[in-house]
Amino acid sequence: MPEPEVLDQMRSDWNARAREDVRYYVAFGRRGQQDEEFFSSANDVVRLLEEELKRLPREIAPEARRGLEVGCGPGRLLRPMSRNFGELHGVDVSDEMIRLAEERFHGGARIKVHTTNGSDLAPLPSDYFDFVYSYAVFQHIPSREVVLSYFSEIRRVLKDGGIARFQLNGLPPGGKTPDTWEGVRLSRQEVADFARGHDLQLLVIEGAATQYMWTTWRKQPDGWRARLKNAGGAQAAIERCGDAHTGEPVVPQSGRFAYASFRMERLPEGCDLNDLDVKFDGASGTPCYLGPPEWDGVSQLNVLLPRGVRTGIVPVELLWLGKPLCPPAWLRIIPPGPSVPRVCSVTDGTNLLAEARAESGSLKLIMEDLAEAQTVSASVDGQPVESLDWFETDPLAGRFEFNLRLPPHLLPGGHQLELSQGERRFPPIAIEVA
Repeated sequence: MPEPEVLDQMRSDWNARAREDVRYYVAFGRRGQQDEEFFSSANDVVRLLEEELKRLPREIAPEARRGLEVGCGPGRLLRPMSRNFGELHGVDVSDEMIRLAEERFHGGARIKVHTTNGSDLAPLPSDYFDFVYSYAVFQHIPSREVVLSYFSEIRRVLKDGGIARFQLNGLPPGGKTPDTWEGVRLSRQEVADFARGHDLQLLVIEGAATQYMWTTWRKQPDGWRARLKNAGGAQAAIERCGDAHTGEPVVPQSGRFAYASFRMERLPEGCDLNDLDVKFDGASGTPCYLGPPEWDGVSQLNVLLPRGVRTGIVPVELLWLGKPLCPPAWLRIIPPGPSVPRVCSVTDGTNLLAEARAESGSLKLIMEDLAEAQTVSASVDGQPVESLDWFETDPLAGRFEFNLRLPPHLLPGGHQLELSQGERRFPPIAIEVA
Protein backbone atom coordinates (compact mmCIF):
# COMPACT_ATOMS: atom_id res chain seq x y z
CA MET A 1 0.00 0.00 0.00
CA PRO A 2 1.20 3.56 -0.67
CA GLU A 3 2.60 5.45 2.31
CA PRO A 4 -0.24 7.35 4.09
CA GLU A 5 2.07 10.36 4.44
CA VAL A 6 2.35 10.63 0.65
CA LEU A 7 -1.43 10.61 0.19
CA ASP A 8 -1.91 13.14 3.00
CA GLN A 9 0.67 15.43 1.37
CA MET A 10 -1.07 15.14 -1.99
CA ARG A 11 -4.40 16.14 -0.48
CA SER A 12 -2.94 18.96 1.60
CA ASP A 13 -0.95 20.49 -1.25
CA TRP A 14 -3.77 20.37 -3.77
CA ASN A 15 -6.28 21.73 -1.28
CA ALA A 16 -3.94 24.68 -0.72
CA ARG A 17 -3.52 25.24 -4.47
CA ALA A 18 -7.27 25.08 -5.00
CA ARG A 19 -7.79 27.79 -2.40
CA GLU A 20 -4.94 29.99 -3.65
CA ASP A 21 -5.72 30.06 -7.42
CA VAL A 22 -7.39 26.94 -8.72
CA ARG A 23 -7.49 28.00 -12.38
CA TYR A 24 -3.76 28.71 -12.44
CA TYR A 25 -2.72 25.39 -10.95
CA VAL A 26 -5.13 23.36 -13.09
CA ALA A 27 -4.59 25.04 -16.46
CA PHE A 28 -1.16 26.63 -15.72
CA GLY A 29 -1.59 29.52 -18.09
CA ARG A 30 -1.66 32.60 -15.92
CA ARG A 31 -3.00 33.78 -12.61
CA GLY A 32 -6.40 35.39 -12.31
CA GLN A 33 -8.06 33.61 -15.26
CA GLN A 34 -11.75 34.14 -15.84
CA ASP A 35 -14.14 31.25 -16.48
CA GLU A 36 -14.27 31.66 -20.25
CA GLU A 37 -10.48 31.66 -20.59
CA PHE A 38 -10.10 28.78 -18.14
CA PHE A 39 -12.56 26.48 -19.91
CA SER A 40 -11.36 27.38 -23.42
CA SER A 41 -7.87 26.18 -22.43
CA ALA A 42 -9.29 22.63 -22.41
CA ASN A 43 -10.28 22.59 -26.09
CA ASP A 44 -7.18 20.89 -27.49
CA VAL A 45 -7.15 18.25 -24.75
CA VAL A 46 -10.83 17.48 -25.29
CA ARG A 47 -10.19 16.91 -29.01
CA LEU A 48 -7.41 14.43 -28.18
CA LEU A 49 -9.73 12.55 -25.83
CA GLU A 50 -12.74 12.52 -28.13
CA GLU A 51 -10.67 11.04 -30.98
CA GLU A 52 -10.29 7.89 -28.90
CA LEU A 53 -14.04 7.55 -28.39
CA LYS A 54 -14.10 6.18 -31.95
CA ARG A 55 -12.73 2.96 -30.47
CA LEU A 56 -15.97 2.29 -28.57
CA PRO A 57 -18.66 0.15 -30.23
CA ARG A 58 -20.64 2.26 -32.68
CA GLU A 59 -23.91 0.66 -31.66
CA ILE A 60 -23.63 2.16 -28.15
CA ALA A 61 -25.21 5.61 -28.21
CA PRO A 62 -23.42 8.43 -26.30
CA GLU A 63 -26.26 8.66 -23.79
CA ALA A 64 -25.71 4.99 -22.91
CA ARG A 65 -21.99 5.41 -22.20
CA ARG A 66 -20.40 5.79 -18.77
CA GLY A 67 -17.20 7.80 -18.41
CA LEU A 68 -14.71 8.57 -15.64
CA GLU A 69 -12.11 11.31 -15.22
CA VAL A 70 -9.25 10.61 -12.80
CA GLY A 71 -8.10 13.87 -11.23
CA CYS A 72 -11.06 16.00 -12.30
CA GLY A 73 -10.19 19.14 -10.28
CA PRO A 74 -12.96 21.76 -10.47
CA GLY A 75 -14.37 20.27 -13.69
CA ARG A 76 -12.44 21.93 -16.53
CA LEU A 77 -12.69 18.78 -18.67
CA LEU A 78 -15.86 17.35 -17.13
CA ARG A 79 -18.05 20.08 -18.57
CA PRO A 80 -17.17 19.61 -22.27
CA MET A 81 -16.64 15.84 -22.01
CA SER A 82 -20.12 15.33 -20.54
CA ARG A 83 -21.63 15.71 -24.02
CA ASN A 84 -20.21 12.27 -24.86
CA PHE A 85 -21.78 10.34 -21.99
CA GLY A 86 -25.07 9.69 -20.30
CA GLU A 87 -23.20 9.40 -17.00
CA LEU A 88 -19.80 10.97 -16.26
CA HIS A 89 -17.94 10.65 -12.95
CA GLY A 90 -14.94 12.59 -11.70
CA VAL A 91 -12.63 11.77 -8.80
CA ASP A 92 -9.96 13.82 -7.04
CA VAL A 93 -7.75 13.49 -3.96
CA SER A 94 -8.50 17.12 -3.05
CA ASP A 95 -11.80 17.59 -1.24
CA GLU A 96 -11.50 21.33 -1.97
CA MET A 97 -11.37 20.59 -5.71
CA ILE A 98 -14.43 18.37 -5.38
CA ARG A 99 -16.24 21.09 -3.43
CA LEU A 100 -15.61 23.53 -6.30
CA ALA A 101 -16.82 20.96 -8.83
CA GLU A 102 -19.98 20.31 -6.82
CA GLU A 103 -20.68 24.04 -6.71
CA ARG A 104 -20.32 24.23 -10.48
CA PHE A 105 -22.48 21.24 -11.39
CA HIS A 106 -25.03 21.58 -8.56
CA GLY A 107 -25.47 17.84 -8.10
CA GLY A 108 -26.66 17.28 -11.69
CA ALA A 109 -27.70 13.79 -12.70
CA ARG A 110 -25.23 13.53 -15.60
CA ILE A 111 -22.03 14.54 -13.73
CA LYS A 112 -21.09 13.00 -10.36
CA VAL A 113 -17.91 13.79 -8.42
CA HIS A 114 -16.17 11.94 -5.58
CA THR A 115 -13.26 12.49 -3.21
CA THR A 116 -10.85 9.54 -3.10
CA ASN A 117 -7.89 8.58 -0.91
CA GLY A 118 -5.45 9.47 -3.71
CA SER A 119 -4.39 5.99 -4.83
CA ASP A 120 -7.52 4.00 -5.67
CA LEU A 121 -11.04 4.33 -7.04
CA ALA A 122 -12.76 2.62 -4.11
CA PRO A 123 -16.07 4.56 -4.39
CA LEU A 124 -16.62 3.16 -7.90
CA PRO A 125 -17.83 -0.30 -8.97
CA SER A 126 -15.86 -2.79 -11.02
CA ASP A 127 -16.52 -3.43 -14.73
CA TYR A 128 -18.65 -0.29 -14.97
CA PHE A 129 -17.09 2.32 -17.30
CA ASP A 130 -16.77 2.45 -21.07
CA PHE A 131 -14.11 5.17 -21.06
CA VAL A 132 -11.63 6.39 -18.43
CA TYR A 133 -9.38 9.39 -19.05
CA SER A 134 -6.91 11.64 -17.26
CA TYR A 135 -4.79 14.66 -18.15
CA ALA A 136 -2.07 16.54 -16.21
CA VAL A 137 -2.66 14.40 -13.11
CA PHE A 138 -0.20 11.50 -12.97
CA GLN A 139 2.65 13.90 -13.75
CA HIS A 140 2.04 15.50 -10.32
CA ILE A 141 2.03 12.28 -8.26
CA PRO A 142 5.27 11.87 -6.26
CA SER A 143 5.05 8.09 -5.89
CA ARG A 144 5.46 5.45 -8.62
CA GLU A 145 3.55 3.04 -6.37
CA VAL A 146 0.55 5.39 -6.35
CA VAL A 147 0.58 5.74 -10.14
CA LEU A 148 0.72 1.96 -10.62
CA SER A 149 -2.10 1.56 -8.09
CA TYR A 150 -4.22 3.91 -10.20
CA PHE A 151 -3.37 1.87 -13.30
CA SER A 152 -4.67 -1.28 -11.62
CA GLU A 153 -7.79 0.52 -10.45
CA ILE A 154 -8.47 1.88 -13.93
CA ARG A 155 -8.41 -1.66 -15.25
CA ARG A 156 -10.75 -2.79 -12.46
CA VAL A 157 -13.45 -0.21 -13.14
CA LEU A 158 -13.36 -0.56 -16.94
CA LYS A 159 -15.72 -2.93 -18.70
CA ASP A 160 -14.18 -5.59 -20.91
CA GLY A 161 -13.56 -3.75 -24.16
CA GLY A 162 -13.49 -0.39 -22.37
CA ILE A 163 -10.90 2.25 -23.28
CA ALA A 164 -8.45 4.14 -21.05
CA ARG A 165 -6.75 7.27 -22.40
CA PHE A 166 -4.35 9.32 -20.28
CA GLN A 167 -1.20 11.43 -20.19
CA LEU A 168 2.02 10.81 -18.27
CA ASN A 169 5.35 12.55 -17.83
CA GLY A 170 7.70 10.50 -20.01
CA LEU A 171 10.80 12.67 -19.58
CA PRO A 172 13.97 10.84 -18.54
CA PRO A 173 14.55 10.76 -14.76
CA GLY A 174 15.72 14.10 -13.35
CA GLY A 175 17.91 14.85 -10.37
CA LYS A 176 15.12 16.31 -8.26
CA THR A 177 13.19 14.25 -5.71
CA PRO A 178 9.56 13.96 -6.96
CA ASP A 179 6.97 16.04 -5.13
CA THR A 180 3.30 16.91 -5.64
CA TRP A 181 4.13 19.32 -8.48
CA GLU A 182 6.99 17.62 -10.32
CA GLY A 183 5.98 14.01 -9.81
CA VAL A 184 7.40 10.71 -11.00
CA ARG A 185 8.37 10.06 -14.59
CA LEU A 186 7.62 6.83 -16.41
CA SER A 187 9.36 5.40 -19.43
CA ARG A 188 7.71 3.97 -22.50
CA GLN A 189 8.93 0.54 -21.45
CA GLU A 190 7.33 0.78 -18.01
CA VAL A 191 3.96 1.63 -19.53
CA ALA A 192 4.24 -1.14 -22.12
CA ASP A 193 5.27 -3.68 -19.48
CA PHE A 194 2.30 -2.81 -17.25
CA ALA A 195 -0.11 -3.24 -20.16
CA ARG A 196 1.52 -6.55 -21.11
CA GLY A 197 1.26 -7.90 -17.57
CA HIS A 198 -2.38 -6.91 -16.97
CA ASP A 199 -4.29 -8.04 -20.07
CA LEU A 200 -4.45 -4.54 -21.48
CA GLN A 201 -4.27 -4.13 -25.24
CA LEU A 202 -1.73 -1.37 -25.88
CA LEU A 203 -3.07 0.79 -28.73
CA VAL A 204 -1.20 4.10 -28.40
CA ILE A 205 2.00 5.27 -26.77
CA GLU A 206 3.05 8.61 -28.26
CA GLY A 207 5.35 11.33 -27.02
CA ALA A 208 7.79 8.96 -25.30
CA ALA A 209 10.67 10.82 -23.62
CA THR A 210 8.55 13.99 -23.41
CA GLN A 211 6.43 15.51 -20.64
CA TYR A 212 3.29 14.77 -22.62
CA MET A 213 3.39 11.04 -23.25
CA TRP A 214 -0.07 9.75 -24.13
CA THR A 215 -1.20 6.16 -23.98
CA THR A 216 -4.41 4.32 -24.83
CA TRP A 217 -5.38 0.88 -23.54
CA ARG A 218 -8.29 -1.46 -24.16
CA LYS A 219 -9.26 -3.77 -21.31
CA GLN A 220 -9.35 -7.40 -22.34
CA PRO A 221 -10.71 -10.36 -20.34
CA ASP A 222 -8.46 -12.07 -17.79
CA GLY A 223 -6.09 -14.48 -19.51
CA TRP A 224 -6.43 -12.77 -22.89
CA ARG A 225 -2.73 -12.43 -23.54
CA ALA A 226 -1.99 -16.05 -22.62
CA ARG A 227 -4.60 -17.19 -25.14
CA LEU A 228 -2.99 -15.02 -27.82
CA LYS A 229 0.07 -17.27 -27.86
CA ASN A 230 -1.69 -19.63 -30.24
CA ALA A 231 -2.57 -16.81 -32.64
CA GLY A 232 -0.33 -15.21 -35.23
CA GLY A 233 0.31 -16.02 -38.83
CA ALA A 234 -2.64 -13.82 -39.85
CA GLN A 235 -2.93 -12.68 -43.45
CA ALA A 236 -3.41 -8.97 -43.18
CA ALA A 237 -2.37 -6.71 -46.05
CA ILE A 238 -0.73 -3.31 -46.43
CA GLU A 239 -2.97 -1.14 -48.58
CA ARG A 240 -0.52 1.80 -48.59
CA CYS A 241 2.53 3.01 -46.69
CA GLY A 242 4.27 6.36 -46.46
CA ASP A 243 4.86 9.39 -44.25
CA ALA A 244 2.63 9.50 -41.15
CA HIS A 245 2.37 13.32 -41.29
CA THR A 246 1.89 14.02 -44.99
CA GLY A 247 0.85 10.72 -46.55
CA GLU A 248 3.61 11.06 -49.13
CA PRO A 249 5.26 7.76 -50.19
CA VAL A 250 8.62 8.78 -48.67
CA VAL A 251 9.75 9.07 -45.03
CA PRO A 252 12.70 11.10 -43.69
CA GLN A 253 15.40 9.02 -42.07
CA SER A 254 15.47 10.88 -38.73
CA GLY A 255 13.96 13.77 -36.79
CA ARG A 256 10.44 14.60 -35.71
CA PHE A 257 8.91 13.38 -38.98
CA ALA A 258 10.64 9.99 -39.10
CA TYR A 259 7.35 8.11 -38.73
CA ALA A 260 6.11 5.59 -41.27
CA SER A 261 2.39 5.01 -41.59
CA PHE A 262 0.77 1.78 -42.81
CA ARG A 263 -2.85 1.45 -43.83
CA MET A 264 -3.67 -2.11 -42.84
CA GLU A 265 -6.44 -4.34 -44.19
CA ARG A 266 -7.77 -7.32 -42.22
CA LEU A 267 -5.78 -6.49 -39.10
CA PRO A 268 -6.57 -9.05 -36.35
CA GLU A 269 -8.61 -7.63 -33.46
CA GLY A 270 -6.02 -8.80 -30.94
CA CYS A 271 -3.13 -6.85 -32.45
CA ASP A 272 -1.43 -4.42 -30.10
CA LEU A 273 1.84 -2.49 -29.98
CA ASN A 274 3.40 -4.91 -27.50
CA ASP A 275 3.24 -7.84 -29.91
CA LEU A 276 4.00 -6.05 -33.17
CA ASP A 277 7.53 -5.97 -34.57
CA VAL A 278 8.08 -3.78 -37.63
CA LYS A 279 11.49 -4.28 -39.23
CA PHE A 280 13.03 -1.81 -41.66
CA ASP A 281 15.88 -3.45 -43.52
CA GLY A 282 16.11 -5.89 -40.61
CA ALA A 283 16.13 -3.26 -37.80
CA SER A 284 13.09 -2.92 -35.52
CA GLY A 285 11.22 0.37 -35.42
CA THR A 286 9.02 1.57 -32.54
CA PRO A 287 5.25 1.10 -33.09
CA CYS A 288 3.42 3.98 -31.42
CA TYR A 289 -0.13 4.21 -32.79
CA LEU A 290 -2.70 1.61 -33.83
CA GLY A 291 -5.90 3.31 -34.91
CA PRO A 292 -9.48 2.06 -34.84
CA PRO A 293 -10.89 0.53 -38.02
CA GLU A 294 -12.26 3.16 -40.39
CA TRP A 295 -15.54 2.84 -42.32
CA ASP A 296 -13.87 0.52 -44.84
CA GLY A 297 -12.24 -1.66 -42.18
CA VAL A 298 -8.75 -0.24 -42.76
CA SER A 299 -6.64 0.59 -39.67
CA GLN A 300 -3.66 2.93 -39.43
CA LEU A 301 -0.36 1.84 -37.87
CA ASN A 302 2.36 4.45 -37.19
CA VAL A 303 5.94 3.41 -36.50
CA LEU A 304 9.02 5.48 -35.58
CA LEU A 305 11.93 4.49 -37.83
CA PRO A 306 14.90 2.80 -36.13
CA ARG A 307 17.90 5.00 -35.46
CA GLY A 308 20.52 4.71 -38.19
CA VAL A 309 18.33 3.05 -40.81
CA ARG A 310 19.78 3.50 -44.29
CA THR A 311 18.23 5.70 -46.96
CA GLY A 312 16.93 4.35 -50.24
CA ILE A 313 14.24 1.78 -50.94
CA VAL A 314 14.25 -0.62 -47.99
CA PRO A 315 12.27 -3.79 -47.26
CA VAL A 316 9.69 -3.66 -44.46
CA GLU A 317 8.54 -6.76 -42.60
CA LEU A 318 5.62 -6.79 -40.14
CA LEU A 319 5.52 -9.52 -37.50
CA TRP A 320 2.79 -10.26 -34.98
CA LEU A 321 3.59 -12.63 -32.12
CA GLY A 322 6.80 -13.47 -33.96
CA LYS A 323 5.05 -14.57 -37.16
CA PRO A 324 4.57 -12.69 -40.45
CA LEU A 325 1.47 -10.52 -40.25
CA CYS A 326 1.30 -9.74 -43.96
CA PRO A 327 3.44 -9.92 -47.11
CA PRO A 328 6.55 -7.70 -46.96
CA ALA A 329 6.47 -4.18 -48.41
CA TRP A 330 8.99 -1.62 -49.65
CA LEU A 331 9.43 1.90 -48.35
CA ARG A 332 11.51 4.77 -49.66
CA ILE A 333 13.53 6.51 -46.92
CA ILE A 334 15.16 9.85 -47.69
CA PRO A 335 17.71 12.02 -45.87
CA PRO A 336 16.12 14.49 -43.42
CA GLY A 337 15.84 18.15 -44.30
CA PRO A 338 18.31 20.67 -42.92
CA SER A 339 18.00 21.43 -39.22
CA VAL A 340 17.58 25.16 -38.61
CA PRO A 341 17.45 26.16 -34.91
CA ARG A 342 14.65 28.59 -34.11
CA VAL A 343 12.85 30.24 -31.25
CA CYS A 344 9.26 28.99 -31.00
CA SER A 345 7.95 31.12 -28.14
CA VAL A 346 8.94 33.66 -25.49
CA THR A 347 6.68 34.16 -22.48
CA ASP A 348 6.85 35.34 -18.90
CA GLY A 349 8.33 32.67 -16.65
CA THR A 350 5.11 32.33 -14.66
CA ASN A 351 2.33 33.82 -16.80
CA LEU A 352 2.61 31.70 -19.92
CA LEU A 353 -0.07 33.71 -21.69
CA ALA A 354 1.95 36.93 -21.48
CA GLU A 355 3.72 36.84 -24.81
CA ALA A 356 7.20 38.42 -24.62
CA ARG A 357 6.10 40.42 -21.55
CA ALA A 358 8.15 39.82 -18.41
CA GLU A 359 5.93 40.24 -15.37
CA SER A 360 7.84 38.09 -12.88
CA GLY A 361 11.43 39.08 -13.63
CA SER A 362 11.95 35.89 -15.63
CA LEU A 363 11.31 34.57 -19.13
CA LYS A 364 10.59 31.12 -20.55
CA LEU A 365 11.86 30.30 -24.06
CA ILE A 366 11.06 27.31 -26.24
CA MET A 367 13.59 26.48 -28.97
CA GLU A 368 13.54 23.68 -31.53
CA ASP A 369 15.96 21.93 -33.87
CA LEU A 370 18.85 22.46 -31.48
CA ALA A 371 21.60 19.87 -31.57
CA GLU A 372 22.64 20.95 -28.07
CA ALA A 373 21.70 23.58 -25.50
CA GLN A 374 24.96 24.02 -23.63
CA THR A 375 26.27 26.64 -26.06
CA VAL A 376 23.17 28.87 -25.99
CA SER A 377 23.68 32.23 -24.29
CA ALA A 378 21.42 35.23 -23.79
CA SER A 379 21.67 38.94 -23.08
CA VAL A 380 19.25 41.84 -22.73
CA ASP A 381 20.32 45.17 -24.26
CA GLY A 382 23.86 43.82 -24.19
CA GLN A 383 23.73 42.81 -20.50
CA PRO A 384 24.53 39.08 -20.15
CA VAL A 385 21.91 36.85 -18.56
CA GLU A 386 23.69 34.97 -15.80
CA SER A 387 20.92 32.56 -14.79
CA LEU A 388 19.97 30.43 -17.81
CA ASP A 389 18.58 26.97 -17.00
CA TRP A 390 17.44 24.51 -19.62
CA PHE A 391 16.21 20.97 -20.15
CA GLU A 392 15.30 18.92 -23.20
CA THR A 393 11.56 18.38 -23.70
CA ASP A 394 11.54 16.44 -26.99
CA PRO A 395 14.67 14.71 -28.29
CA LEU A 396 13.18 14.02 -31.74
CA ALA A 397 12.37 17.68 -32.34
CA GLY A 398 15.54 18.97 -30.66
CA ARG A 399 13.14 20.89 -28.44
CA PHE A 400 14.46 22.63 -25.32
CA GLU A 401 12.92 24.83 -22.64
CA PHE A 402 15.05 27.67 -21.29
CA ASN A 403 14.28 29.61 -18.12
CA LEU A 404 16.22 32.82 -17.61
CA ARG A 405 16.33 35.47 -14.93
CA LEU A 406 16.47 39.00 -16.33
CA PRO A 407 19.43 41.23 -15.40
CA PRO A 408 18.84 43.17 -12.16
CA HIS A 409 17.77 46.81 -12.24
CA LEU A 410 16.24 46.45 -15.72
CA LEU A 411 13.83 49.37 -16.15
CA PRO A 412 10.20 48.83 -17.16
CA GLY A 413 9.44 49.22 -20.85
CA GLY A 414 10.75 47.84 -24.13
CA HIS A 415 14.04 45.95 -24.42
CA GLN A 416 15.80 43.55 -26.79
CA LEU A 417 16.59 39.94 -25.98
CA GLU A 418 19.60 38.62 -27.89
CA LEU A 419 20.29 34.90 -28.23
CA SER A 420 23.28 33.11 -29.66
CA GLN A 421 24.52 29.57 -30.07
CA GLY A 422 28.24 29.57 -30.56
CA GLU A 423 28.86 31.66 -33.68
CA ARG A 424 25.17 31.68 -34.64
CA ARG A 425 23.23 34.84 -33.81
CA PHE A 426 19.45 34.77 -33.70
CA PRO A 427 17.39 37.82 -34.71
CA PRO A 428 16.77 40.11 -31.69
CA ILE A 429 13.45 39.61 -29.92
CA ALA A 430 11.50 42.58 -28.61
CA ILE A 431 10.37 42.09 -25.01
CA GLU A 432 8.51 44.27 -22.55
CA VAL A 433 9.39 44.43 -18.88
CA ALA A 434 6.44 45.17 -16.62
